Formats: sequence, C-alpha cells, structure tokens
Amino acid sequence: MFTGLVEGIGKVKELSRFGEDLSITISPLSDLPDIRTGDSLSVDGVCLTVTRVDQGSFILDVSSETLSRSTLTGMKVGDEVNLERALRVTDRLGGHLVSGHVDGIGRILKKEQRQRSWMLRFGIEENLLRYVIEKGSVAVDGVSLTVNRCDDQSFDVNIIPQTGKETRILKKKVGDPVNVETDLIGKYVEKLVLKAKEPHPKKASAIDEKLLREHGFGV
Repeated sequence: MFTGLVEGIGKVKELSRFGEDLSITISPLSDLPDIRTGDSLSVDGVCLTVTRVDQGSFILDVSSETLSRSTLTGMKVGDEVNLERALRVTDRLGGHLVSGHVDGIGRILKKEQRQRSWMLRFGIEENLLRYVIEKGSVAVDGVSLTVNRCDDQSFDVNIIPQTGKETRILKKKVGDPVNVETDLIGKYVEKLVLKAKEPHPKKASAIDEKLLREHGFGV
C-alpha cells in the first residue's frame, strides 16, 4: 500500500524481455534508503516487487498482465519514473490510500499554466470515470491528486509547484499516456451496494434428522 506522495525519481537503466514479461533495472536519482529484495515499490504508480538490489540500482519484474494495463509497456531505457516505497503502518497518510494496482491508462487532454500552478485535464474510459468525483482523490503515475472538476469524459487536477518539482508529471505533454488508479474505497463501496441489492436465495439448512441422530440427539 502507498500514499501517492512520490519520494524520488528513478532512471531506467536496462530492460530485459522474458517472453511476455519484462525485467526493469532502475537507478534512483535521489536517496532511497532501505530498499531490499522482496520490497514493494511504486514505479509510476505501479506496484512492483524488488527482485534484486545491485550497486545502487534495483531490478523489478513486470508481468504481462501489468504491462497490458499500464504505461510500462512503452517504457524505454533512459526514461524517468516516479518512485515511492511502501507505506509503513506508523507513517503519516499525507496523500490517500493507493494500492499500486493501476485501473487503466489515461491521456493528457489539456495542460495550462495558472499563475504558479498548472491545470492538467485527463481523459480516461467511461467505466473508470464513475469512480472519480469532484474533490475526491485519484492517483496519476503514482501521484496522489485532488480532483477539481470532472464530467463523463475527463477530470481536472491542479499541480502545485512542489508536486511539479518532486515528480515528473509536468514533463509530460498533451497526448502523453499516464497510469490512473481511481479511489480504492469507492470501488469497494460500489460492490457492497450492488451486492446488497441482489436477491438472496434461501439456502436449505444443513441440519437434518440424520445429522442430529449421528450426534446423539434423539428425534
């Protein structure tokens, strides 16, 4: 689990293909201590497992399923990525709960500077937009952001100078793809509400005369 508060930027050093899967070697451009084999690491919002640490770099495996749902499928050597280590139970939750399980790929529709900040508009599939609400939270390339406006085709966010400085989100251009993870809680609430509306068929009781006799109850 992550918070969507990016801790640093990494650079892709090497890519190795293994059939439909991928192995990525990343070198952090800032200090990210205590990364060990087996740790979970968010790479542009995608939760990956560190398989090896080697001379300041770390290697992570990406499955074909993850590649099919994220921008990692188009990753190239030299690309920069947002990095965040997994949340500790004792950490402050400064962003929002981010699982690192990307829902889909969105695209930047508009990028506009407004005084010191930037407004970015993203387009995503309609089936994902139902989880995006005004003043709710969304993760874009692993960055926890607040939704300023949304409709049935897109949503807007505001990028403050600090976020722009600490992440690579403002380096992207109109038309570029991004990883989008919608609000985790909203998806669970929807499922629970839909389940509650379903009719519950009556189940036959497993307790019958035979069972009672077998356990010493005279009937």
